[in-house]
Amino acid sequence: MRLLAYLALAVVLIVLDHRGGWLNQARRQAGVAVAPLWAVAGWPGRVAERIHDDAGTLSQLTDDNRRLRNELLVNQARMARLQTLAADNARLRGLLEAAERGNLDVVLAPILDIDLDPTRQRLILDAGSRDRVRTGQSVIDSGGLLGQIIGVNPMHASVLLITDPSHAVPVAVARNGVRLVVYGDGRSDTLRLASVPLSSDVQVGDQLVTSGLGGRFPPGFPVGTIAALRPDDSRAFLVGDVKPAAQLDRGREVLVLLSMPPPVNPEEFDTTAPAPGQPGASAAAAATATGAAPANTAPANAAPATNPPASPAPARATPPTGPAAREPRR
Repeated sequence: MRLLAYLALAVVLIVLDHRGGWLNQARRQAGVAVAPLWAVAGWPGRVAERIHDDAGTLSQLTDDNRRLRNELLVNQARMARLQTLAADNARLRGLLEAAERGNLDVVLAPILDIDLDPTRQRLILDAGSRDRVRTGQSVIDSGGLLGQIIGVNPMHASVLLITDPSHAVPVAVARNGVRLVVYGDGRSDTLRLASVPLSSDVQVGDQLVTSGLGGRFPPGFPVGTIAALRPDDSRAFLVGDVKPAAQLDRGREVLVLLSMPPPVNPEEFDTTAPAPGQPGASAAAAATATGAAPANTAPANAAPATNPPASPAPARATPPTGPAAREPRR
């Protein structure tokens, strides 16, 4: 009887649920009621999973950070190398362009060693007599004159820089041809002008080039720019500072002039010839045409002929020994 009663109750509930659906509503309300319990029961699993994911992500980020840092260091090293190669390329291009512009017979010589002591300014080149390098040859770069060869062996050559205290270079002002002498001062960024007559038409900013006097250096090569002029202690002459045209404190290659280049047109430095239409113009032109030297005319601000300006004093430093000691450096 009890079993029949339970079966009858079950049949009644099935029929009512099938027709009214009230048991579904009861189940939904019960599910809403127990949902917080399900969330609380799932917290430990979610926390463990989050910790595992965070640990994996942190490890991956650490590895990626290390790898990217190494790649950055490698790329920076490559960039520095490329910049160095670009600078070397530009410097070599400048040397080659300088040689091509002047149609010069030169040899490219790498620098092995450099001595920029205030009392000794020297270069050692990786070129010697086997490369046709000889004592007395001039050394230049893309900017201008560097110095001259003073010692040679089959493998290497020694260069006396124009900044050496015992060195002097005969120069001319490119603007008007005034002849001067530039002395080394023991500094790679400065040369020295001494005993410049007050009557000379020399100004700050004038470009100085080799004059070719003495036959040591070929004419027309840039030497420097006058940076400052001031009276000396006696107030009778001017002294000045010259900024070298060559890059004496940088670069890894230089050019050695194997032979004298063609002479510079003297008209570039002839400022004594009068302009056309002025008195004496025809005489100067005739003298130039026949190869005779025209008579020098004194400039307006020149000193009287009875008191000519003194010539620049020679360098007072002791000249070095060796092959160059037997030949004048000017």
